[in-house]
Amino acid sequence: MPDIGITIVGGGVVGLAIAARLAPRNPDLVVLERHPKHGQETSSRNSEVIHGGMYYPEGSLKARLCVEGNRAIYEICEAHAIPHKRCGKLITATEAGELPALDRILALGTANGVEMHRMSAAEALALEPNIRSAGALFSPNTGVVSAHGLMDYFFHQAIAAGAVFQPRSELVGIERGRDGYRLSVRAGGATESFTTERVVNAAGLEADTISALAGIDVDAAGYRLHYCKGSYFSVASSKAGLVSRLVYPVPSPVSLGIHALVDMAGRMKFGPDAEYLPDRRLDYRVDETKLAAFGRSVRKLVPSITDDDLAPDMSGIRPKLQAAGEPARDFVIREETDRGLPGFFSLVGIDSPGLTSSPAIARHVEALMNGRAA
Repeated sequence: MPDIGITIVGGGVVGLAIAARLAPRNPDLVVLERHPKHGQETSSRNSEVIHGGMYYPEGSLKARLCVEGNRAIYEICEAHAIPHKRCGKLITATEAGELPALDRILALGTANGVEMHRMSAAEALALEPNIRSAGALFSPNTGVVSAHGLMDYFFHQAIAAGAVFQPRSELVGIERGRDGYRLSVRAGGATESFTTERVVNAAGLEADTISALAGIDVDAAGYRLHYCKGSYFSVASSKAGLVSRLVYPVPSPVSLGIHALVDMAGRMKFGPDAEYLPDRRLDYRVDETKLAAFGRSVRKLVPSITDDDLAPDMSGIRPKLQAAGEPARDFVIREETDRGLPGFFSLVGIDSPGLTSSPAIARHVEALMNGRAA
């Protein structure tokens, strides 16, 4: 009989949400996290936006889980006093040529079940007089949340239900056995092993590495991850009041674009850009030479912000399944019985809207475990 019932690899927001969901009915659950604390990578290095779900292909996991997760996060935040703001979002066409793109986004968002509506330029400028707009979409249920507050909630829910959190524990080996898996974990310079009936790979930036440890050919499976860095620049406090809600441009094929964000502390930031990294080195420094390019992008949205108003802020690295120049890919969330790994659950390429989707991803994984997933 295995030592552990369920092992979750990764203590980011998705792994924690799954732990919080599963632990009440599976108290013999362990979360392995290689860092000293939970949520030290992608989960805490993002814009903390509660996304609406209007950009993703109809029927995709991203569309369905984002819309479901949006509702769930507001319910969780309101019930447990987690800092958040339902501030709404404008997607603005900065010139008339972008207006047809708004119609396409509106049609897709409506198909996905997202509440949103078109605005004329005058209506958009009445809400945000300092932006550039030839017309816009308004999403009332897009907002921002304290990512750390949300992760702390999931963490304490899981621990209260009996889950064990093991920090500074790096998974270095996976061996398929008769009753499950033997996991080798390196912690404090020593390597120990234990057996587990089921494994949930929620390792974020290293999800493909964990898949490979389990014997999956990540290239054949389409699981190879590409690191895409997004940097942010903050705005001087004297200009922080120029916008009061999220303001996005019409998105590009690579990202949702450099957007205006007023965070939970009232600071205004712009970002992220999209910079594919040629290696897997985690370098979170913000390149100050990007300032001029950022300034040009920022002024497309808010013309009165100058380069002198901007300062390097923070960055995050996103695990994308598509390489630079390739079409966007959906989340991978599946059980791997067909690859000879029953009870092994892969979550690969969980980039945006992963934070928003986290409670819905947790429900989806639970349904997969119980054979009820659509």
